[in-house]
Amino acid sequence: MFLKRRVARVVLLDPDDQVLLIRSSDPIDPRIPGWWELPGGGIHPGEPTEQAALRELHEETGLAAETISGPVWLQHVSFEFAGMRFDQHETVHVARGQGGEYRPAGLEAIEAAAMEGARWWPPHALGGLDRIIPPWLAEQLPAVLAAGFPAEPIDLGHVD
Repeated sequence: MFLKRRVARVVLLDPDDQVLLIRSSDPIDPRIPGWWELPGGGIHPGEPTEQAALRELHEETGLAAETISGPVWLQHVSFEFAGMRFDQHETVHVARGQGGEYRPAGLEAIEAAAMEGARWWPPHALGGLDRIIPPWLAEQLPAVLAAGFPAEPIDLGHVD
């Protein structure tokens, strides 16, 4: 099966600028090593990317954001997950919230099987993670936090 879609993701920062990442694995192929990823998912028809990012954040983590910026990054990714091939154009926002515990509020069955938990990470620790999605986060996030959000989104093109 091939799924082409638009996706909104969110970098959620707590008051200490720690980033929430979800620990996931492929429920169909346990040989694939697990990874850490940003919350996010498909954009409904007509839904603004900011709204989709906040909706997905709540569904996947149970957390809310107080503010959202962006879009900050754009990327195009292709990958296999759960026996399906995905081709996604992703918009990534940055949001701020009060932190909190990971308590998903509306996972689909495949998400519930894939998502194993979540953790808050300081930005300087992201580079030490073995598999992180998106792979550019450890490099891009500190620069944006230091310089401020760009006026136009940073288009990273096709990311492997």
